[in-house]
Amino acid sequence: MMRNWLLPEHIADILPATARQVESAKAAMLERFRTAGYELVLPPLIEYADSLVSEGDSALDLKTFKLDDPFSGRQLGLRADITPQVARIDAHLLAHRTGVTRLCYAGSVVHARPAGLLSSREPLQVGAELYGYAGIEADLEIIGLMLSTLRLVGVNALRLDVGHIAIFRGLAAAAGLGSAQTAELFAILQAKDVGSLRLLVADVAEPYRSAFLALPELYGPASVLERARTRLPSLPEVELGLMQLAAIARHLEGQVELSFDLAELRGDYYHTGLMFAAYAPGWSEALARGGRYDNVGRRFGRARPATGFSLDLRDLVRILPERDPARGIRVAARHLPGAAAEVQRLREAGEIVVIDYLAESAGALNCDRELVPAGEGWQVIPFN
Repeated sequence: MMRNWLLPEHIADILPATARQVESAKAAMLERFRTAGYELVLPPLIEYADSLVSEGDSALDLKTFKLDDPFSGRQLGLRADITPQVARIDAHLLAHRTGVTRLCYAGSVVHARPAGLLSSREPLQVGAELYGYAGIEADLEIIGLMLSTLRLVGVNALRLDVGHIAIFRGLAAAAGLGSAQTAELFAILQAKDVGSLRLLVADVAEPYRSAFLALPELYGPASVLERARTRLPSLPEVELGLMQLAAIARHLEGQVELSFDLAELRGDYYHTGLMFAAYAPGWSEALARGGRYDNVGRRFGRARPATGFSLDLRDLVRILPERDPARGIRVAARHLPGAAAEVQRLREAGEIVVIDYLAESAGALNCDRELVPAGEGWQVIPFN
């Protein structure tokens, strides 16, 4: 007999107490974004697949569920990442805005493949994006918002890992690597596979061969940036990247534990510059990731500077602040016709009023008071 109550692998329900924690945390995060000037958008869960996945983004393509639309005959996709959708909104629907635009979002995404052994295939993605300003100040704003958002829900002892994908892209372009070889090299560096890296760059001309081999060794505190200047060729992308990383180091010194990694490429295909990830004790994976993804809106009609971050709220469930469940007021079902007006008044005042059909206990109803007749009216008395 089919056990039709089973859920697919890496898909799980969120039960009442935890659901309230998640929704409260989401509301607090969105309020934090609002007070920083970020406007909420609600993109659809499903849209045409070619707007969800850009050409060449094989990782996002593999994560995206696809199906045929019986209305249009075109291929649809269930979103696996909200960031491209928000970029579409900025580029197309908000194209009349020419200055800085700040947008935020919170919603479920669906992955055809889980990101890790313990990862959900239905992350609850919360994030913020800033469009229209290319300066490092925008990246610093986003990093500050990311760190404060994590601290808001009780994540402490944060460590920020920072990299710069433009350094890799600049080296690949200067070395004359083709798109296929660049993609393979990118995947190898993402996996930190030094053995495969040596084999792949064996025939790459110097100084680029040595530069690629140096990338996995260039990690650690801010002092690693000076070592990078001596081991990497002087290319415009390298110089700009190291300058921006140094600015991050100066600005955040003493505010958060910092680590730099020039082989840190575990972001998304659309990233173009700074990339950062927040870690904390007790988690093996990053709790939040972000970075710069300039011009991702070009395919939607408007190329703009952009930077942002996102997190999966499900990853934080085990440390979300516990909320004592608010206890309600019981009203016996037989009293409801006469008590309807008083029940409405109590509910409008924010009280939980539970109709008791089965004469259940205070514990079963989660009530510590009850509404009973009193003369010509009604009164609330203790219930235990």
